[in-house]
Amino acid sequence: MDSSANQTEAAAEHRSILEEKFNNVMTLCAMMPLLLFTCLNSLLHTLVSQRLRVMGSLVIIMSVFMVTTVLVKVPLEPLPFFIITMVKIVIINSCGAVLQGSLFGMAALLSGSYTTPIMSGQGLAGTFAAFAMICAIASGSELNEAAFGYFITACVVVSLSLLSYVLLPRLEFFQFHQERNRKQRTTKDQDGDNSVHLMNTESKDEAVSQTRQQNISMVTIFKKIWKLALCVCFTFTVTIGTFPAITADTKSTLANGDSWEMYFIPISCFLLFNLSDWAGRSLTAVCMWPSKDSVLLPVGIVCRLVFVPLFMLCNVQPRVHLPVFFHHDVFFIVFMLVFAFTNGYLSSLCMCYGPKNVLPHEAETAGTIMAFFLSLGLALGAALSFIFRSLV
Repeated sequence: MDSSANQTEAAAEHRSILEEKFNNVMTLCAMMPLLLFTCLNSLLHTLVSQRLRVMGSLVIIMSVFMVTTVLVKVPLEPLPFFIITMVKIVIINSCGAVLQGSLFGMAALLSGSYTTPIMSGQGLAGTFAAFAMICAIASGSELNEAAFGYFITACVVVSLSLLSYVLLPRLEFFQFHQERNRKQRTTKDQDGDNSVHLMNTESKDEAVSQTRQQNISMVTIFKKIWKLALCVCFTFTVTIGTFPAITADTKSTLANGDSWEMYFIPISCFLLFNLSDWAGRSLTAVCMWPSKDSVLLPVGIVCRLVFVPLFMLCNVQPRVHLPVFFHHDVFFIVFMLVFAFTNGYLSSLCMCYGPKNVLPHEAETAGTIMAFFLSLGLALGAALSFIFRSLV
């Protein structure tokens, strides 16, 4: 009897440790592969066809979701479940990095206005997931049944994404932009050749070398967009360093065992964040202020650092070091709305401005570089989330 009790107690302690570290480890497992594979995509996007990168990523992601759908019905111990979940997160985010970088590169080839829908779509996806969580709680469904519905839906959505990408080249507007970019490259090459013929052989070789280097030099392109790249990196570092590692552990001070306690985090944290983030991203479709050269843009992004201590001083539990200064739920909700809106708006501004700072034939590379720094910000935020959470 004592042995069984000890085993049960040990299992409960083991589970509690995994639960305590789940958000941090999940964020880290998501962001580190995202950073690595976004970097690889930025370096190798000229060597691997866009079609292979996009369709290959979607197929692998759908396969992982299908496997996960089956595993929902398989009972697992906490530790194997934790490990398998983290492995799947690594795979999905590795493929998601390649997909994201490829899509930003593709959007950069079209025009700046098409980067905004990609950013808005990411916010809309988070909103859909938050709604699904709330609906599952409201329906009283068992956890495994709700999870089964989540992953079936994910498989359907990824399938639709595959179909959409297959149909994309048939659209007239896409064909127009592809043809325009092809002509721009051809014209540039012809202009370079005409000027080269006026030089001697040595000068000709040098000019051709410089032209080719200009086409492929990521360093040259980075020098044109480094401020915007660092801005988007810093924006997401602050965001992921705080959300969800700190915000998801906030407890309501108004709930007394009622339903609000159950809905507080799904609504006040995840739903409000994604709705406000989506609104901020979408606003850049009609308003792009401040301008890309304005000092207000980096100043506004740096000012978001204030949200780190603000959320730390909310009712985050458990806590060891800091007191609770903002007791009422309204403080947390207001902080979340402004925090999420500024994240969506400022990050979308940076991602739209990046490709506009380079020549048309450099836009795809600029888009992948911006996607890399976005992922770098996510990874840095994930690493800092451990430190921020331990300070509470």
